[in-house]
Amino acid sequence: MKIALLQTGKTTEKHVAEGVEIYCARIRKFSGFEIITVPDLKNTRNMSPTDQKSAEGKKIIRLLGRDDYIVLLDEKGREFSSVEFARWIQKRLSGSAKRIVFIVGGPWGFSDEMLERADLKISLSKMTFPHQLVRLLFTEQLYRAFTIIRNEPYHHQ
Repeated sequence: MKIALLQTGKTTEKHVAEGVEIYCARIRKFSGFEIITVPDLKNTRNMSPTDQKSAEGKKIIRLLGRDDYIVLLDEKGREFSSVEFARWIQKRLSGSAKRIVFIVGGPWGFSDEMLERADLKISLSKMTFPHQLVRLLFTEQLYRAFTIIRNEPYHHQ
């Protein structure tokens, strides 16, 4: 099974992009993994937050397959410990979906259409983080999950 991280906009912070790439390379040793970037919306100054969420949602949905298992990274989602997330990943990897797609939305969150399409919402924390930093936090946690599954000496309890 493949895993994808779908994000809106490029990672412009160099130190964050470097960290994300380090974890992506590590994850790829365990599983097929890709990052899909949806270009930022243009001319949003006169768009309401609802219109921006809707436009982003339409762009994202075009990139999703019918068989994809969709997970939104959302502050209102379910929280996992690292070990619980590893167990969840392990269970999903043996499921029937062809691909698990984790999605980081834009600055206003997700459209109603995206919320309806999602199979699950996961929160990395009750705190709010910049969207670019979420990419780094998520890739590190996904790598950590694979090391837990494989019983490798990265995660300490």
